[in-house]
Amino acid sequence: MGSGEKNLRNFHLHLPHLHHGNNKKQARDVPKGCLAIKVGQGEEQQRFVVPVMYFNHPLFLQLLKEAEEEYGFDQKGTITIPCHVEEFRYVQGMIDKERSLHHHHHVGCFRV
Repeated sequence: MGSGEKNLRNFHLHLPHLHHGNNKKQARDVPKGCLAIKVGQGEEQQRFVVPVMYFNHPLFLQLLKEAEEEYGFDQKGTITIPCHVEEFRYVQGMIDKERSLHHHHHVGCFRV
């Protein structure tokens, strides 16, 4: 069992984003269960922090697919999505609305 733990420790050493000084601040302000991504290109590029569950959502997966076609699959560091910030906000709004609907629905079930 001990060798497994050692491998885990080595794995942590190989995470590049833990070691770049300029990224330390960014990594720290991302809540647990969330991921920082960049949206947009050039001047209008903005950083968003999104819940990891977004990555299972079909709308968000579509954006990731576009990013993959634009930049290739092995993006280094922060995932960058090439769509416009407004487009991303729109998708974000739709996902959030859907999530809150599901959430309220469950609350209703529990009350019964």
